[in-house]
Amino acid sequence: MIKSSKIHIPPLYILIPTIFTAIIMILPLLYLITRSIEASADTWISLFSIRSLQTLGRSLLLMSTVTLMSLIIAIPLAWCTARTNLPMRKIWTILVILPLVMPSFIAAFLFTSALGPKGLLQNLLEKPFGVKELPGLEGLIGATIVLALLSYPYIFLAIRGSINNIDPSIEESAKALGKNSLKVFTTITLPHIKPALIAGSLFVALYTLSDFGAVSMMRYNTFTWTIYQQYGSVIDRSTSAALSIALVSTALIILILEQNIRGKEKYHRIGSGSSRKPKIINLGFWKYPITSFFVLIISAALIIPVSILVFWLFRGILNGESITLSLSTVLNSVIVSLIATLTTALLALVTAVKLIRYPSIMNRFMEPISFIGYALPGVVVGIALVFFGTRFAMPIYQSIFLLIIGYIILFFPVSLGIIRSSLMQINPRIEESAMSLKHNALSVLTKITIPLIKSGLLMSLSMVFLLTLKELPATLILGPLNFHTLATQVWSYSSEAYFAKSAFPSLLIIVLSIFPLTTIIWHDKRIYQ
Repeated sequence: MIKSSKIHIPPLYILIPTIFTAIIMILPLLYLITRSIEASADTWISLFSIRSLQTLGRSLLLMSTVTLMSLIIAIPLAWCTARTNLPMRKIWTILVILPLVMPSFIAAFLFTSALGPKGLLQNLLEKPFGVKELPGLEGLIGATIVLALLSYPYIFLAIRGSINNIDPSIEESAKALGKNSLKVFTTITLPHIKPALIAGSLFVALYTLSDFGAVSMMRYNTFTWTIYQQYGSVIDRSTSAALSIALVSTALIILILEQNIRGKEKYHRIGSGSSRKPKIINLGFWKYPITSFFVLIISAALIIPVSILVFWLFRGILNGESITLSLSTVLNSVIVSLIATLTTALLALVTAVKLIRYPSIMNRFMEPISFIGYALPGVVVGIALVFFGTRFAMPIYQSIFLLIIGYIILFFPVSLGIIRSSLMQINPRIEESAMSLKHNALSVLTKITIPLIKSGLLMSLSMVFLLTLKELPATLILGPLNFHTLATQVWSYSSEAYFAKSAFPSLLIIVLSIFPLTTIIWHDKRIYQ
């Protein structure tokens, strides 16, 4: 990006929302610092106890296994859909992304109830094969499988576009020097997609570290689940705050390591792109086992879980079970998600403009603060906002407004990352030319900048809506009394093993999430290269 030599002062409609965003993003950290000061010596001793260290070890182990498994799944899927003559590549590309719509607690609930010791599979095998009980899927193995099947699309999306951006002449030159396809992939392709691999792996690692739904359903005791249990079982919240500090510190260490590993490599392309499309590789006989691999992954991550939900729903209806869902619950989910999505995208837009178009010393503080949400699970954000609500903002405590703030903190980094990437691809001289023609900054923003980053804005809106609709722990903690969403309704029913009743809201979440995800797919031209 070409930067202007002039340093402009941002207008108030950019500066004020940016400052507001920085304030709310830093609230959880202020809460943790306050609680750490108030914590007793016994609380800090318990933080470094054997039990806490074991919890940390389990959290890091799960994070490592999920990230590794996601990489193993995503890399071949991305390469095959981008570079081979795999039949129905476009359809496979869409299908492998769709597991993003499945909330982790719903997927974990389906796996344990359908494939567990007394689940649906055991019932099907009992009469013909005499199977009395299947081994349980709970614990590390179950949590790893569920989270990896839901997380690999993040890495897939990151590296597939990166694979398409590699200049094909580099790979062809390597082949001309006698290197086979495998050697070209390991020595040329992988190093070129390293930034995308790191970015996708980072997202999966932090997502796993902050997950609440899957680990709670799988009875795998990690920091997030322990924090929630501490929060709900004791009056003194110092212990949960101390555990939150340990969790956030772990996430920040991971972020620092990611920056060191990435070094000075950039996630964007400097040039205008390759002059031609890469040569498509003929799979030959290998298209059959590769297609089987695609079918296996999509079946496990999407088709089987959705089929189980549909089965439970119809079985409940046929057995006369009352399958009802309040319209207010659906409206609560959709309205709150829409408000949070629009607000988050607006704040992300003005913050991106401030960071890129108005360089200043303030930006050195704003940039790391803007991405704090990456390191904060919903449990920590919820506890922090409850603290500030009860101490300093009672009028908004137990209100939708406080819940919206929680969503903004959690998903602002996702929105900012997408919009910022789109904005950096625009030459600032285009905007400067408009300014020289007597257009004011607001006119340039609305008539030139926003239309140019339309695709990024739509992607940002879609992703935040999807994530908000699925968010569980922050909604459980911050939601007003008797305020139910589809996510909390599924959690309530599934906790009491009401399979049929939980199926209906689960399917609604999936259906509602498919719409924004479809928008992402149709507006990302790289999907169809």
